Amino acid sequence: MSTGTYSPRPGAAPLSRMITAQALFETKMLLRNGEQLLLTVVIPSLLLVLFSTVDVVDTGSGKAVDFLAPGILALAVMSTAFTGQAISTGFERRYGVLKRLGSSPLPRWALMTAKTLSVLAIEVLQIALLTAIAFGLGWSPQGNPLSVVLLLILGTAAFSGLGLLMAGTLKAEATLAAANLVFLLLLVGGGVIVPLDKFPDAAQSVLGLLPISALSDGLRDVLQHGAGIPWGDLGILAVWAVLGLGAAARFFRWE
Repeated sequence: MSTGTYSPRPGAAPLSRMITAQALFETKMLLRNGEQLLLTVVIPSLLLVLFSTVDVVDTGSGKAVDFLAPGILALAVMSTAFTGQAISTGFERRYGVLKRLGSSPLPRWALMTAKTLSVLAIEVLQIALLTAIAFGLGWSPQGNPLSVVLLLILGTAAFSGLGLLMAGTLKAEATLAAANLVFLLLLVGGGVIVPLDKFPDAAQSVLGLLPISALSDGLRDVLQHGAGIPWGDLGILAVWAVLGLGAAARFFRWE
């Protein structure tokens, strides 16, 4: 007796297809979320236009946009990889979405990979938009594009780890409050808009070790001053990435 042939064939899809489908789903959900778009696209764009056209903060010699554009790019990475991901993942955990996905054929590491791909896709859109706005404001970037890519990738890894750590250890409401508070504090004290040399010397040494400071200063050294590979800033981001992702993997709770 011959066995039947079923179409479509029952069973889990190939892993690569599952990751791609989940990444596309995560990206669509982020793009449909008005609050996330406000945080990741509208606010950085408005800050770039406002502080580039209105003389509010002394950014030193040269055009304001040359100083501000790298910092706003760093802010965009933080808003997506840290703040947005922490809030969305925290509420997915609260409502049992992660628990249900964890029982599906999609492995948990593959789910994290899909989330990371979604973050990178949103960042590409952010960077393209902010770059176009900065060019319209007269931005004149320079430096090695490879250095910029390395900084953005390590910055994404560092903020992703910290966001997932927060989402996996705190309650959703606490994550919402803490992520937004950290976003505002790092916006002010991370060298994004206000140069770090405007702070007291003791504060500068501490603020310079933050991931947002390393990312914004590294991008500024390359894009504004034409520096080579900023090994110091890359090293700080690498340490944060290892610590954040390692802690997230160790302490993240799925329920």
